Amino acid sequence: MRTERKPTRLDRVFARLDREPERPAHIGMPRMSRHRTVLFGATLAFYVAIVWAVLVTSWLVRLDWQVMFFRPYQQWPELHAFVDYYVVLGQRGPTAVMVAAWLGWRSWRQHTLRPLLALGVSLLLLNVTVGAAKYGMGRLGPHYATEIGSNEMWLGGDIFPSGHTANAVVTWGILAYLASTPRARRWLSAVSAVTSLGVGLSTVYIGTHWLSDVVLGWAAGLLILLALPWFEPLIARAEARLFALRDRWRARPGRPAVPAGPVGRPVALRPLTGRADPAPDPVPAGRPSRAPVYLAPGPHTTRAERSPVTPAGSRRPPHPERHPRGTTSATRP
Repeated sequence: MRTERKPTRLDRVFARLDREPERPAHIGMPRMSRHRTVLFGATLAFYVAIVWAVLVTSWLVRLDWQVMFFRPYQQWPELHAFVDYYVVLGQRGPTAVMVAAWLGWRSWRQHTLRPLLALGVSLLLLNVTVGAAKYGMGRLGPHYATEIGSNEMWLGGDIFPSGHTANAVVTWGILAYLASTPRARRWLSAVSAVTSLGVGLSTVYIGTHWLSDVVLGWAAGLLILLALPWFEPLIARAEARLFALRDRWRARPGRPAVPAGPVGRPVALRPLTGRADPAPDPVPAGRPSRAPVYLAPGPHTTRAERSPVTPAGSRRPPHPERHPRGTTSATRP
């Protein structure tokens, strides 16, 4: 009785690396549920409250100055080298490349463009909303502050809210948003939250942002992730149009047709006609096979230095006792 081998953990890993035969049907698009709508409204109210607290120079601005005078980079100088590298996880270029590479593989494996389109929409919303807030309020950073205790608003700066923090929330949070299982979504949500929290605190440690900049950056990135389900119909229409454009490109008149048969089908060879090649001599069954002869390489000689060729065409000298092949000698001792 033949039993099937139980797949190991390594077999399951390699199976997940292969491309699925068709688009999975169990992966649904998130919808704007009531719970998500409540979270979006609460986060938006928190965003407005932070902006108002900075505009009126409240206790939050005084806390910003206290943290700045504390100078964390001088209190813990041994962390500076690590923080300089860790803060890169919030920069737009490196994070977008890493996340796009992963989502590109997901798109190829699942026969869908939704992961890449969702990333593009989220980054576009991030540039529009956070960029407009930065240049609209024009707050200066701690290194360029002009008056102690002021909110440093409307002075031509571009740090409020923190772009590093908002970018970390969006680029790492999009992985949790596009997760295919609830368990993966929970784990990725925790990882993205810890990563964005560390990026925000790293900018405060270095001194490039006020603490209120980081808090507003967290709220700005979370607003974008919570609002993504509103853009899912737009993403679906864009995906359908791109696939239709691909199908028209494949069906264009000048493109060679793909053969219907399987690739690598063997070609039947026909014998050549009109040739009178003699049939090869049969090899006796009892004749032992000869071992291959190894010819040692030697120096190349010219035509004149080689042994002369006899009129019969053989290079061997004539021998009186040698008989041609296929004949028998008259006298044999």
